[in-house]
Amino acid sequence: MHRVCAVLLAAAAAVASPALAFVPAPSASSARSRTSLSAEEEETCTIQVLMSDTGGGHRASANALRDAFNVLHETEPAQFPLPIHCDIVDIYTDYGPFFPFNQYVPLYKIMAEYSFLWKWFYEFGATPLGLWMNELALETFCFEPFKQCMTRNPMDVRRNDKRADMVVSVHPLCQDLPLKILNELDSNRASRSYGRKTPFVTVVTDLGGAHPTWFNDGADKCFVPSDVLKDAALARSVKEGKIVQYGLPIRRGFWGSGADDTKETEEEDEAVEMNGANQKSSIREKLGIADLPTVLIVGGGDGMGGIVSQAQAVGEKLQQIASSSGKSYQMVVVCGNNQAAQKELSPSQTSWGGDIEVSIQGFVNNMDDFMRASDILVTKAGPGTIAEASICGLPCILSSFLPGQEEGNVPYVVDNGFGCYQGTPEGIADTVQKWLEASTENEGNMLENMRESALTAARPDATLDIARDLAQMVYERKEYLKSNPLPVVTEAPVERVPVPYGAGRPDLF
Repeated sequence: MHRVCAVLLAAAAAVASPALAFVPAPSASSARSRTSLSAEEEETCTIQVLMSDTGGGHRASANALRDAFNVLHETEPAQFPLPIHCDIVDIYTDYGPFFPFNQYVPLYKIMAEYSFLWKWFYEFGATPLGLWMNELALETFCFEPFKQCMTRNPMDVRRNDKRADMVVSVHPLCQDLPLKILNELDSNRASRSYGRKTPFVTVVTDLGGAHPTWFNDGADKCFVPSDVLKDAALARSVKEGKIVQYGLPIRRGFWGSGADDTKETEEEDEAVEMNGANQKSSIREKLGIADLPTVLIVGGGDGMGGIVSQAQAVGEKLQQIASSSGKSYQMVVVCGNNQAAQKELSPSQTSWGGDIEVSIQGFVNNMDDFMRASDILVTKAGPGTIAEASICGLPCILSSFLPGQEEGNVPYVVDNGFGCYQGTPEGIADTVQKWLEASTENEGNMLENMRESALTAARPDATLDIARDLAQMVYERKEYLKSNPLPVVTEAPVERVPVPYGAGRPDLF
């Protein structure tokens, strides 16, 4: 979920030619003591969450943590007495100085459509040369723009009189450079290598595999969701004492015991999860869909992954099964923002037959309900979707994956016993048939066995567990700042002027 290729292209241009770097023009700068802040600002902890919308998972994780902080403050005020305000920022789109840095999101969508290009750039970006080029390009071109972001007031981004109490990264390209910026800020510009006092935490939002740029031992903590990524962090020399393994931060509708405001005990909440199959009828009624065995096909927020051909193949197969068995089935397709797919699959455009029910949806905000109403999920191997499906006890057919980044998610699902990979629409349809026909009311029901395996792998409390740890860290920082306030540097608006590459920066060579 990151745009390694764009950074490498920029770095290649910088290294191969006398490109122009952009540095701040001299400006009137002066340090002054902290201005008087409002009572609300003084009594609110602030966290800046750095990410980029290269895929939906990064912002979803950031929003999940924000929601968790709010719930903790509301439901456990004795332990979490201060509100926590999150400043969630797409630092590349909003502060990238020029192409390609400020165009990561559209570039991601293009690269995701051509997996062979993604594979090449991803793998090259993980090599020592690729990592060096990435680091060089970001520090050369993005240091000053990103510093503007990290010095803004989280509660009023038009001001720079108060920095965030803590910084959290939920993106692989938001470790190295932000840490250098914090070193410079906290050391009063003495160094980019040491001096940081502002807490910095990485929350990894991949699952079965992750790019090396996720891991930097300079972070205070690194939250990982799986054994595989713990090993990856250790391989990148992150100290074991900094690594915390809870699971993925996921949307509030998927939280488990202790992670919502229902006041249910852990035993009650677990009973609801384990009895989820018996709740499907009421959930389907709420959604306005038929109470039938249901196959859910999703393509992520952007509806990518060949969702039209998959839906057509599965719909045709369900019709065949229904005709031969005398039973009825249902297919729900969530197209996300892919309006063309939604229009093409709509019943007015496609004839699905009379023995199956079909519901074509666009972008939905209640995916937890759709998952809990379904019996089989067809999805690309996105980490967030897999984690959410496991919490719902939903068997998965993985239809595609991004090489490198999502490739490790396939064995995660297979090894945990709640799904498989099928790379063609025909293979997906045949697997749907196999699972439905092998599942009966008798003991040994295939779907029920996979459902239990999914629930075993689930980590429904991960979001709140992560938020609790982060809250304790930011509270400690807030207490420290009461007696050790940071000086505030105000600067005139930055004017960037072109200078020869590397001028005035001997430390680059």
